[in-house]
Amino acid sequence: MRTIQVGSRKSKLALVQSEQVIHDLSDKSDRFAFAIRHIVTKGDRILNVTLSKVGGKGLFVKEIERALLDGAIDFAVHSMKDMPAELPGGLEIASIPMREDACDVLLTRSGDGLDSLEPGAIVGTSSLRRGAQLLSLRPDLNVQPLRGNVDTRIGRLKSGDFDAIILAAAGMKRLGVHEKNHPLAFDEMLPAVGQGALAIECRSSDAELKALLQTINDPDTEITVRAERALLKRLNGSCQVPIAALCKRRADTKLELTGLVASVDGKEVFKTRRIGENPEELGVEAAEELLHQGAGTVLKRLGSDPNAR
Repeated sequence: MRTIQVGSRKSKLALVQSEQVIHDLSDKSDRFAFAIRHIVTKGDRILNVTLSKVGGKGLFVKEIERALLDGAIDFAVHSMKDMPAELPGGLEIASIPMREDACDVLLTRSGDGLDSLEPGAIVGTSSLRRGAQLLSLRPDLNVQPLRGNVDTRIGRLKSGDFDAIILAAAGMKRLGVHEKNHPLAFDEMLPAVGQGALAIECRSSDAELKALLQTINDPDTEITVRAERALLKRLNGSCQVPIAALCKRRADTKLELTGLVASVDGKEVFKTRRIGENPEELGVEAAEELLHQGAGTVLKRLGSDPNAR
């Protein structure tokens, strides 16, 4: 019996996600055993600085990818929204299980929704994407950085540090957190590329493992995420710039991709919706439309030149 080493960050959410994947794989075959190896990433070590100021791409995956390339682990379960558009040579995303809820949710101290927040209310989020879209909706709010795990963020809300915070619905559901929240509609808050989906990454050369991982791949999730990531790649973006995208399969089986780029202050918002069949072509077309609208200027200001190769 082969024992497969699974690399995981030490956060509660990362471990829950890894354990769920192991459970699902165990149901598919009894020829493998699994062991989790904890890996601390740069994004985990630096908690007192906003992610956008830490710099670089793959803040939560680089050390894990190094362990994959070194053979210390066999696969890793990532949150897809943490994955850079470009992967190191020799690695691939071998499986994308069924997507969880992709929306963002608002939690407030009062328990009421966005309209209840007074002008100047302090809203916590570590995401430039969330902050930009929130300020586009409510420029009178005071968006402040907030990092840490889900429990930490909710604790700071309850202690009065913030009037409201924004979290991903998927993380709350996977952790079984049942705090009162208000889902933000996609036309108000478009999610991060791949939000709610998992990326299972392994070595391209490991044919046996790739065959196993494919047993829990969800084709619809895979094809829609591919479209979102094609947009991200064309924009030369990362999870640290205000880029958002969501792709859905329509009733006629075609793909519908909505993409967005915004300035950090929310004063400039570029948005497009495209329909197509090929996910990579659709993603590139949507990205080109955003650039035609002027989104490249915003991205360059943030050090993400869409024309850099």
